[in-house]
Amino acid sequence: MKSPQTVDSLETLGRVRLSKSFFMRDFLYSEIANHYGMRNVPANPDLAIEAGKRLCEELLEPLQATFGRIAIRSAYRSREVNDLGNAKDHNCGSSDSNRAAHIWDERDANGHMGAMACIVVPWLLDHRQPEDWPAMAYWIHNHLPYSSLTFFSKLSAFNIGWHENPQRSIHSYAAPKGKLLPDGLPPDPALAVHYAGFPSFLRPMREKL
Repeated sequence: MKSPQTVDSLETLGRVRLSKSFFMRDFLYSEIANHYGMRNVPANPDLAIEAGKRLCEELLEPLQATFGRIAIRSAYRSREVNDLGNAKDHNCGSSDSNRAAHIWDERDANGHMGAMACIVVPWLLDHRQPEDWPAMAYWIHNHLPYSSLTFFSKLSAFNIGWHENPQRSIHSYAAPKGKLLPDGLPPDPALAVHYAGFPSFLRPMREKL
């Protein structure tokens, strides 16, 4: 698929179904692009779609099946949008650091594919205090093939990333700030005590799209 240049072709991209519940359109909105009047569309749609499918199928669908609807705060960014967000201090890391993360349509320096989204889990807002973010981190660590998690103070939002070469790293800008676990650790059943009372894990059935 070529990068969209018309309304019709952009609508076609938006209709691409990434998983049972999610379509590409769900991930293209950007406050930065909206405010500055920029396009936020992939230069390499096929790579963005491939990475986005893995993010949705392996991470977002299981979260939604278990906790109910999740809200997308920020997801795909074009390099141009990310460059501007970084330059103007709009909470965007450098574009090189965001390749195979928020920039879905570029591989990282080692040639790996990845995708990231910043999400809010309303169940978490309703049942836990903001400082209890480690409970969600431990739950994800034990149940999902994530690559990176970064937690924020507003709305208990967090970045969740899928990557071909997962790092399994967990950081937080919300208190208690810093790294939760050493990188690369496997699931540990002993951590379950931290998320007592969470819903039982529901793994959604993958459907042919």
